Amino acid sequence: MVDKDLKQAEKTVEEGVKGLTRGAQGFQEEFLEFLKKYQVIGLAIAFVIGAAASKLVTAAVQDVVMPIIAVLMPQGDWRTSIFQIGPIKFLLGDFVGAVIDFLIIALVVFLTVKYVMKGDTSKKI
Repeated sequence: MVDKDLKQAEKTVEEGVKGLTRGAQGFQEEFLEFLKKYQVIGLAIAFVIGAAASKLVTAAVQDVVMPIIAVLMPQGDWRTSIFQIGPIKFLLGDFVGAVIDFLIIALVVFLTVKYVMKGDTSKKI
């Protein structure tokens, strides 16, 4: 009797383990399908490359473009330029630098997408 109960318990445990394995495989397949369907890996790669490109553009603006502009500005370091109205101070130099950074990044993205999409013959919506 004990031997029969032990065999039944072993069988029950074995079926439970098989069920867990199937569930884990189902989850794994579902997760991989999600990654493929929503192109999550490509998005992550694009994010990392975009962050690196942003650093590159910021460095180019600060180290190449801004020194040229600084020569043209009578007060020198334009990043510290302040526009003051009474007690209110506007940090114009920093804002203009951020705008220039954004415009360069937007131009690079535009040119990259235009180049990549040049061969795409699918209909655009």
